[in-house]
Amino acid sequence: MSDGLVVKSASDVKLIVFACEAGMGSSLMGAKQLQKMVKKAKLDIEVVHSPVNQVPSHADVIVTHKSLAASARTQFPDAAIVSFMLFFGDPAVTKLVETLKAGDDVVSVL
Repeated sequence: MSDGLVVKSASDVKLIVFACEAGMGSSLMGAKQLQKMVKKAKLDIEVVHSPVNQVPSHADVIVTHKSLAASARTQFPDAAIVSFMLFFGDPAVTKLVETLKAGDDVVSVL
């Protein structure tokens, strides 16, 4: 989209990447938390953890810290970007799972 935002239909989301700067620590635990949330919601969506510079090109949604969101948007213009501030219990991550469970569109949130 010309304004930099991407909308993904919930039914088209097959891969969510929890992207971070270096690939370990808090972000890995945040990715595990997201995996559990997706599983509990009974969604048939794969969730993986990756450094932002190694995100698979077929990622549908990239969940990343607000400080990396602009970089992710530039590198992956076709993915919906969901940015967060807190590695644990961030409302943006919870809203993403609720949105997918409801079958609603995922819109980039920078």
